Amino acid sequence: MALDAMNDQGLTRNAMKAELLDAETEHRLATAWRDQRDERALHRLITAYMRLAISMAAKFRRYGAPMNDLIQEASLGLMKAADKFDPDRGVRFSTYAVWWIKASIQDYVMRNWSMVRTGSTSAQKSLFFNMRRVQARLEREAVARGESIDRHDMRQAIATELGVPLRDVEMMEGRLAGSDFSLNATQSSDEDGREWIDALEDDSAGADQMVENNHDTATLRQWLLSALSALSDREQFIVRERKLREDPRTLESLGDELGLSKERVRQLEAAAFGKMRKSLEGQSKEVLNFLA
Repeated sequence: MALDAMNDQGLTRNAMKAELLDAETEHRLATAWRDQRDERALHRLITAYMRLAISMAAKFRRYGAPMNDLIQEASLGLMKAADKFDPDRGVRFSTYAVWWIKASIQDYVMRNWSMVRTGSTSAQKSLFFNMRRVQARLEREAVARGESIDRHDMRQAIATELGVPLRDVEMMEGRLAGSDFSLNATQSSDEDGREWIDALEDDSAGADQMVENNHDTATLRQWLLSALSALSDREQFIVRERKLREDPRTLESLGDELGLSKERVRQLEAAAFGKMRKSLEGQSKEVLNFLA
């Protein structure tokens, strides 16, 4: 049954009913999947360790993601682990799978925490999932000693504790402190106030620039048509099919249609471009780039 068709309790109950694999059975199933791609062996292995995936997913509920989504990500990590697991290394599958499950859940949480990318490096992930815990512990220890710690010293202590650059701590602190806001929100409590999006600079082309661009485009088009008209019908066909289509054709397909070898079509194309370059000498570099 699909995960999104079951509730949290149903998933947990089904996982708890799954068999517990001993080391020998686990090794046999993992070997059958690795060597024979036995899907029944894979299904049995995955089902047996779904309780592990669900248990790990539950630890990330505090980040606000739906439990079903967390379980699905944990399941993906579990399947990746099964696909990469080498049963001959003498390590239990559960020990190996923990890393893949955790990595899959963490990637999902960070992708969905904010519309703005929260981070992707190992240092940023470590900060995202550990910074607040480390900060709370450092604050408790400072209080126990009867000391106070300012924000700069706290950031430095966190950076040292987690082995990450200070600038990463400062960046993550800012991202975790705020939340996403709509650009359509008003700048004041007044309902008729200006929206934040109205304050953004319009980077689209102005009317004068659009007129200039349209004129330049028309000129370039005329130069190209003039150079193209100097070619033979076969050369024009090759240039059109190779450069003027949204989905350019291959030399091989043109050769099949023209009854020529792939190399001969390439030679004709090169010769046609050479003629056009000679015709366009002294014109805009943009036209010559078209023939590159």
